Amino acid sequence: MVQLVGPLRKELADSLSTCKVLVVGAGGIGCELLKNLVLTGFKNIEVIDLDTIDVSNLNRQFLFQKKHVGKSKAQVAKESSLLFCPTANITAYHDSIMNPDYNVEFFRKFMLVMNALDNRAARNHVNRMCLAADIPLIESGTAGYLGQVTVIKKGMTECYECQPKPTQKTFPGCTIRNTPSEPIHCIVWAKYLFNQLFGEEDADQEVSPDTADPEAAWNPEDTAARATASEKDGDIKRVSTKEWARSTGYNAVKLFNKLFKDDIMYLLTMDKLWKKRKAPTPLDWHQLKNSACPQEKSVGSGLKDQLVLGVWGLCQMFQRSVESLRSELQEKGEGAELVWDKDDPPAMDFVTAAANLRMHIFSMNTKSRFDVKSMAGNIIPAIATTNAVIAGLIVLEALKILSGELESCRTIFLNKCPNLRKKLLVPCILDPPSANCYVCASKPEVTVKLNVHKTTVLCLQDRILKERFGMVAPDVQIEDGKGTILISSEEGETETNNSKFLADFGIRNGSRLQVDDFLQDYTLLVNVLHTEELERDVEFEVVGEAPDKAPPPQPNKEEVNSITNGNKADSAQPSTSSKAPADDDDVMIVDSDEEEGASSSSAAAPTSGTKRRHSDAETGESSTKRLRMDSTDNDDDDIIALD
Repeated sequence: MVQLVGPLRKELADSLSTCKVLVVGAGGIGCELLKNLVLTGFKNIEVIDLDTIDVSNLNRQFLFQKKHVGKSKAQVAKESSLLFCPTANITAYHDSIMNPDYNVEFFRKFMLVMNALDNRAARNHVNRMCLAADIPLIESGTAGYLGQVTVIKKGMTECYECQPKPTQKTFPGCTIRNTPSEPIHCIVWAKYLFNQLFGEEDADQEVSPDTADPEAAWNPEDTAARATASEKDGDIKRVSTKEWARSTGYNAVKLFNKLFKDDIMYLLTMDKLWKKRKAPTPLDWHQLKNSACPQEKSVGSGLKDQLVLGVWGLCQMFQRSVESLRSELQEKGEGAELVWDKDDPPAMDFVTAAANLRMHIFSMNTKSRFDVKSMAGNIIPAIATTNAVIAGLIVLEALKILSGELESCRTIFLNKCPNLRKKLLVPCILDPPSANCYVCASKPEVTVKLNVHKTTVLCLQDRILKERFGMVAPDVQIEDGKGTILISSEEGETETNNSKFLADFGIRNGSRLQVDDFLQDYTLLVNVLHTEELERDVEFEVVGEAPDKAPPPQPNKEEVNSITNGNKADSAQPSTSSKAPADDDDVMIVDSDEEEGASSSSAAAPTSGTKRRHSDAETGESSTKRLRMDSTDNDDDDIIALD
C-alpha cells in the first residue's frame, strides 16, 4: 500500500523536504509560486530578484503590504512566505541573476530552477545557465487572462531560444526627429528626450532635428538665413542636450521654447519635408500663458489619468515634471542619472506632457496619461488569478520532475476562452531540441550579414553579441590562423579596438569568429557575410532568421487560442525598471505601432510568426501554439511575449 504524507507519496514528500530549488523573480508569479512551494512541502528555497516593492504591485503581489513599499521584493517575499511555514529554509538575494557571482557552479547546487521573469535578456541568461549546469528549468509567463508553463531540459526539449523571435520594432531616426505621423512616434521621442535630459545619453536617441534626413535634401546655406529660431536662450547649438539643459539650470520655460518652438521653427526651414505633409506649428510658452483660459477644460471623463488635457494643462504638467526631475537629479549628486520608469509619477508626467505637446504641434489628437502609459510601457493589465493558476501549474510540473517523470511534463497554455473541446487549460507534448538552435545545438553556429567597413568592434560586442545573442561577457577570437583576439572580457585589454572597423582586422566575407562567454559556459561560431546592401538604419541581419517577414497568421480560431513556450519572445526591451531590463511583472510587451499600443490583450493577435502543430496530450488531436510576439524592455516577473 502506498504510504502518503498529506496528498503526496512519502518518497516524493521526502524529496521535497531535502531538494534545493531556485526561484528567479519575486513579483506577480513569484509571490504566488513561493507561497505554493512552502505549502506543498518544499523546505530549501532560494529566491532572487533585483527589484523593490512599488505601490502599484500591491493589487496582485499578495506577499507585500503597504508598509513594505520601497523594500527588497526577494527579502519581503521570504519573510511573508515563512509565515505560512516557519520551518522552511529560504534564502533571499536582492540582486540580478545576471551577476557573474551566480555562475554555473551556483546553478548546479539546485535540483530545479523556476523562472518568474518578464524580460528576454534574463530569460536567455537563465536558459543558458541551466543548459550549462544540466538542470531542469520551468519557464512561465502571463499576459492578462493568458498564461503558459513549459519545461526545459537539456537534450530532451526545446530550449528557450530554439525558436527565432522577432526583434523589437524600431522607427527610423528621421521619422522620430523630423516627421512623426503617429502618436507612438511622439511617445518614443519623449522617452528619448527623458534620457537625453536626465538619463544616460545615447547618440542613437538624439531628439534634435535631423539635418541629414535624405528626404529633406535641403541646402543649409540657402535656408539658414530664414531660420527664425531665437538667438537667446534655447537657440540650437552644437552642444549635447543635457549640457545645454544644465546651463539653463533645467529651466522649464527655456526647455519648452527650445523643444517646441525653436526646434520646430528650424524644422520648418527644411522646405521639402512639408511639400506633401502638413507642416508643424511651433508653440511659444509666453503666448500660451497669456492666451490660456483660467478654467481650461479637459476632455474625457472618469479617472484623472483618463482625462485628455488641453495645451496649457500639458504645459503646466511639463513644468511640474521638469522641476521634480531636476530635484531628483540634485538629490543624487553630481554626475547622477535617472532611469525612466513608467511607475515613477514625475517621469511618466514628463513623457505624457512632452509627447502630447509634440502630437499637438504635428496636428495629431492628444492622448490621456493612461493611454500614453499603456503605449510607453507597452502594458497589458495584470490579472492576479492568472498568476495564481500559472504558479499552481509550475508546482505540478515540478512534482513530475522530482518524481522522475520528466517524460510526462507538458507545455500548458491557459486561454481566455474555452476551446472547441471546452478546455481552458491546453497541455501539449514538449518539443525536442531544434537542430539549428544557436544555443543548445551540439556546435552552435550562426551567420551574420553586415558591412565590415562600417561595423565597429564596439557594435559587434554591444549590438550583436550582447543585445542580439544575449551574451554577458563575450571573448572574440578571429579564426585567421593567428588566433587574433578581437574582444576580451577582461577590462582594458582590447578597448582600443572599440572604434575600429572589422575590416581593419582583416575580417571580410567568409571570415569566422569564435565567441566564448565563460560565465554562461557558451561558445558560438559566427560566420561573417559581408554586404553593402543593408536597408537604411539596419546595422546587421541574422541570416535565415527573419520572423518579421514570416507568413501572416491564420484567421483566429478557438482551437488555436493558445500561447507559446514559456514566453518565447519577451521583452525585453526595454525596460522601464531602474534595476534590470525587465518590465512590470505581469505585463505583455507587444511590438505595435498602432495608436492603441498594447492597451488590450487583443493586440496580441495580429502579429506575424510561424505556427507549428502540437499534439494535445489528452486527446491526441492537434492544437496550435499561439504566435509569439517580441517584447521589450520592464519590471517584474510575469510577462508573456508572444510571437
